Amino acid sequence: MLKDKVGLVVGVANDHSIAAGCATAFAREGARLALTYMNDRALPHVEPVAKAVGAEALMPLDLTQPAQLDAVFDQITALWGRLDFLLHSVAFCPKDDLHGRVVDCSAAGFGQAMDISCHSFLRLVRKAEPLMRGGGSLLTVSYYGAEKVVDHYNIMGPVKAALEAVTCNVAAELGPQAIRANVLSPGPIATRAASGIEEFDELMEDARSRAPERRLVTIDEVGAVAAFLASEGASGVTGTITHIDGGRHVRM
Repeated sequence: MLKDKVGLVVGVANDHSIAAGCATAFAREGARLALTYMNDRALPHVEPVAKAVGAEALMPLDLTQPAQLDAVFDQITALWGRLDFLLHSVAFCPKDDLHGRVVDCSAAGFGQAMDISCHSFLRLVRKAEPLMRGGGSLLTVSYYGAEKVVDHYNIMGPVKAALEAVTCNVAAELGPQAIRANVLSPGPIATRAASGIEEFDELMEDARSRAPERRLVTIDEVGAVAAFLASEGASGVTGTITHIDGGRHVRM
C-alpha cells in the first residue's frame, strides 16, 4: 500500500509503543521511513526499532526545542525533498496533574500537557505542509477518554479532546491541498506512556470486559489501520476519529 511513499514517525519510545507498531506496518507496506527519538536516554530503546524497519534517518527530537524540529525537517528535505505521511504519537502530563482531579489541575500542568500532547501536532503539521506538495496524510493518536469520562484518565481526556478537534480543523484547512488528517483512537495498550496512568490495569480489564470481542487490541492492529490511512486507499477519508478498540467505544 505504501510503496514509494516516505514518512516521518514521531513518538517511538521502544518496541512496545504504538508508534513502533505503526512504523512496522508502514515498513511492511513498502514505505521508506525516518524516525525520531526524545533524547540520549531514549536512543538505545528506539534504535532497535529504527533498524528493524530499515529507517533511513534516526534523529533527536524534543518537541519543546524549535531548533531540533527545524533540524529534523531540514534533514528530511535534504534526504527526500518531500513527505507523504506523518505520524504524531506523543503525549505528556506532569504526574501530579495527571493523577489529580481535572478541577485541581494546575495552570502550568495544563499548559504543558496541551503543548506537548496537542500543539506539538500543529508544529509538525506546519513543517510538513510545504513538503506535501502532492498531498499527504497526517495521523495522530488519541483515546476514548477524549469522548467520555474515563476513570483515572483525568486531565488527558480534555487534552485529547482538544487534539481531536484540532485534527478536524487541520483536515478542513489542508483538504484543498489533498492533505488528509485523521485520528487513531486505540483501546488501552500496555505501553510506557500508559504506565503513568493510575489503576491502568483496571482500565485495561474494564475495556476488555466491555469490548464486544472481549479482548484488548495490539500495536500491530493499530499499525495496520495507520498504514491504510496513510495510503491512497484512504484518499476519501479525512477528519475522522478511527477507533481500534475491539468495539469498546460502542458500549457504555
